[in-house]
Amino acid sequence: MGILCLGLNHQTAPVEIRELFAVAEGQLGEHAGQLCEVEGIEESVVLSTCNRTEYYAAAVDCGFASDQLRAFLQSQAGSRLSVEHLYEKQQGEAARHLCRVVSGIDSMVVGETEIFGQVKKAYQAALEKGSTSRSLNQLFQKAFGIGKKVRTDTGIQQGQTSVGSVAVDLAEKIFGHLRDSKVMVIGAGEITRATAQSLLSRGARSIFVTNRSYERAEELASELDGESVRFDQWHEVLQKVDVVISSTGAPHAVMKREHVEAVRRKRRYRPLFVIDIAVPRDIEVEVGEIEEVYLYDIDALKEIAMEGKGQRVDQIKLCERIIDRELIESGLFGL
Repeated sequence: MGILCLGLNHQTAPVEIRELFAVAEGQLGEHAGQLCEVEGIEESVVLSTCNRTEYYAAAVDCGFASDQLRAFLQSQAGSRLSVEHLYEKQQGEAARHLCRVVSGIDSMVVGETEIFGQVKKAYQAALEKGSTSRSLNQLFQKAFGIGKKVRTDTGIQQGQTSVGSVAVDLAEKIFGHLRDSKVMVIGAGEITRATAQSLLSRGARSIFVTNRSYERAEELASELDGESVRFDQWHEVLQKVDVVISSTGAPHAVMKREHVEAVRRKRRYRPLFVIDIAVPRDIEVEVGEIEEVYLYDIDALKEIAMEGKGQRVDQIKLCERIIDRELIESGLFGL
């Protein structure tokens, strides 16, 4: 059985294309099951994060399966998806790519810690759906072992290791400092938690947390010594804050221009810094057209992230040597 990976990420496709293929965590299993209905695909795992969506498949004929999968994706996105947006890996290269992803060296923020857990959740969802069998089970279980070894035996995680920490760096560049700033985080997932912790460590005075599940908002607010806000009331808090970080799983815009326009006078037209690290995007693009609003999406973080990547070149090479050695010894590189 051959192994195929077809995907798009922050290097090949802008956020407006990536969001067309974003899959909510709770739907990963369902999408993996749908992939198994594509002719030629025997097993599948679907991975979707703010920076990538990847389709892993086991197939008797990888070339045929690739053609069918591309046609399937094209039917979803139409003419907006072009050939340069997609990358394809087969056999040993697909295995190597997965190990790079799990290890955090293919990420926008090199060495990020979130991706390992995201891949595990994607695999678990596919496993529970019954869309994996011997080939992908062996591949993913080996990749997790290699990912742990890479993180243990190298310094790839030193320094900034999350999208959140890069977002905070960008906030400091805009404001000069974050001392005494008031912050609202929309969403209570891992990325927003890490971002809020970074903001507090840089001097933010108070944190407001809102989430569709108020219970989760309360939990995170308690952890951060902040204040929870019901999701239907967050726009009232908007008049108080200096920074908004949003990362929900909503399929549509959460914050719209009308929300900001409604509180501009109450805010006395103070600068508002907004970072949207969700895919699909949480913040309506028109919000950034307001004079005192500074809006950045996930792609705007690339420049800062690339600075950190340059500092980790030697560690990346070490990680790649470990990956290649482990794959060769396991026989997976010779798939």
